[in-house]
Parts: sequence; structure tokens; C-alpha cells
Amino acid sequence: MQAMANREERYVLDGRIQVDDAYLGGERAGGKAGRGSENKVPIVAAVSLTEDDHPLRVRLTPVSGFTLKAISAWAKDCLAPGCTVFSDALACFGAVTKIGCSRHFTVIAGCKPKETPEFRWINTILGNLKTSLSGCYHAFNFRKYAARYLAAFSYRFNRRFDLCSLHERLLIAAASTTPQPLHSIRMADVRC
Repeated sequence: MQAMANREERYVLDGRIQVDDAYLGGERAGGKAGRGSENKVPIVAAVSLTEDDHPLRVRLTPVSGFTLKAISAWAKDCLAPGCTVFSDALACFGAVTKIGCSRHFTVIAGCKPKETPEFRWINTILGNLKTSLSGCYHAFNFRKYAARYLAAFSYRFNRRFDLCSLHERLLIAAASTTPQPLHSIRMADVRC
């Protein structure tokens, strides 16, 4: 997973990009409910689209929260200047303009994903991510390891059209990745 994460860090999204906020994890018994749950990890999900409106690349990144500072740091690392970002009306996504991106937002106001066709691909990717994680990993610590699991999903998604070389490329990536002590693979790389 570290090799996949290292490879994914190389790429930035450009062109037309759909962005959304999401959370991984669920409430703990006796803990806070909803967005305030201490077991939920906030992530930014973004997908770049081709000219004919199909997904090209995805970035799934844990962040410290949905603040202007956190989204600004995320945008600097994950987006190419000059891209066009489509998001909901969450105010923090306005930070993408600090790196020279334009932003177009849509007020969602309680709509279900199927009622927002302008966010079709980001909603599909988030649905696939959650299904993949719940189907493969029945219990893991989101807070510690979310970045690696998200990078593994992104790595496979971004190489879905070249499956024949995926294993060979992953082997080369793994061979060039330095050993990672336990403390370095935990969530130390969450965007501020």
C-alpha cells in the first residue's frame, strides 16, 4: 500500500474536476453521532473528467477537517493551477481559487445523490469506495491507516484501463519503496 501511495502522490488532477467531502468510519458505541464522531475520518474525494465527461483519475485524501486552511493545502498538493472545480456549496472548497483554479458550485440542499446528475461520477466513486472497503476490510482503524487504503483504491482505479501491466508496475514500485516503520505509515500525512 505504501508503494501505491508513493506512486499516487506524483499525480495532480487537472481539467474539469468534481470534488466532494466524505467521511470514513462509523460511530462508536457510546460516542458522538454524525460528523462529530471521533471514529470518522474526513476525506476529500476528487475525480478529473475527460472531454466527453468520463472519469479519468481520482484522488482520495484524508484531511484534518473541512476548513479553508486544510482545503487550501489539499488543493496545492492535488490540483493543477487553472483547473475547473465543481463542488457543492460547502464554503471551504472556495480555497481552490487560491492556487488559480476556478470554482463552480451547486447548492445541494438535502438532495439524494441520484438527484444530482452534475455529481454523478464523484458519487459513483464514493459509493464504489465504501462498498470496496466494507466488502474487503471488515474492521480496520480508519484514523491510523485511511491514507494507505485510499491510496490503494486510487491506484487500482487510476490504472483500470491497463490491467495487464498493473502487477508488473506495482512490483517495480514496491521494489523502489523504502522500508516504512510503523509510526510513519499512520496518519501523519493528513493535510492541515
